[in-house]
Amino acid sequence: MELKGIAALVTGGGSGLGAATAEALAAAGARVVVLDMRAEAAEAVAARIGGVAAAGDVADPAAVEAALDAAGKLAPLRLAVSCAGIAPPARVVGRDGPHDLALFERVIRVNLIGTFNVLRLAAARMQRTEPAGPDGERGLIVNTASIAAYEGQFGQCAYAASKAGVVGLGLPAARELARTGIRVMTIAPGLMETPMLAGLPDPAREALLTLPLFPKRLGEAADFARLVLAIAANPMLNGETIRLDGALRLPPL
Repeated sequence: MELKGIAALVTGGGSGLGAATAEALAAAGARVVVLDMRAEAAEAVAARIGGVAAAGDVADPAAVEAALDAAGKLAPLRLAVSCAGIAPPARVVGRDGPHDLALFERVIRVNLIGTFNVLRLAAARMQRTEPAGPDGERGLIVNTASIAAYEGQFGQCAYAASKAGVVGLGLPAARELARTGIRVMTIAPGLMETPMLAGLPDPAREALLTLPLFPKRLGEAADFARLVLAIAANPMLNGETIRLDGALRLPPL
């Protein structure tokens, strides 16, 4: 996919993986709409990259439609990257009793329903664009899962379930959308240097650094952004989940 001159939507674009992806896409020539729950964060990233900010919940159809409308005014929409997500820890049965069901529902709503909401609405727009390139590609949707989808740890039932759903979504969506020239890919990051981990105490961070085999560090948002660009560049990547984890396999704790 030629990124120069296309419109791209990046959710969760106000920080972390989303912000790095928005920056990389803009540097490659794409016109980027940055969607985030925090309007100020979206505006800061959009101003930095010459993009457009949008505020809203990824599980809210009206908010996503508004962001897609903004993208459509910039250029043909050909790329949507879903990076919005939450990961509140909670055990199935903790000191205060069973897992709060409302919290479980909230995680599923943001991480899985929000991802599907963006996918379905972006795909509908992409189907109306003209095919481009030698393969007649109309668009690409990149979803963000997690290696917790495969190796969820203590306290990650809600998060792991939501991300396993994102993994499961990828192939059937790719199969359905293939007939109109739209690819669907999923990235499953390992331990990433993002705001989700920024609040950990130093001993906990040091322990995490021992887990990846190589390189011996946490993943960086720029690593994720480079993979998005690589997926866009290679049309044979479709319907698959790529682990981005330095050969890390999460232990139970």
